[in-house]
Amino acid sequence: MVTEFIDHVAFEHQPCKLSFSSPISAVSSDSASSIVQRVTLFLSPDISVLSGCKIAVTLNGHTTLYQNSGVPSIFATHQEIALSLFDGWA
Repeated sequence: MVTEFIDHVAFEHQPCKLSFSSPISAVSSDSASSIVQRVTLFLSPDISVLSGCKIAVTLNGHTTLYQNSGVPSIFATHQEIALSLFDGWA
């Protein structure tokens, strides 16, 4: 049996904001050091975003694919979703 993922659009053209932050130190490994960037998506609390879904964000004419890396933090005025770059379905 083969599992196949099919993209389906749940919401489009929703106003949102991205926040980018990086820790002060780099993450090092045996091969090379890399800078870890944290990306947080802010949007309306009325939108239901499931954990693990793919999210396309268009900013200044460039679209980047992210994946939701956890459960959204929902507040009265907004929700915050930690994102990571989408690198394919596991």
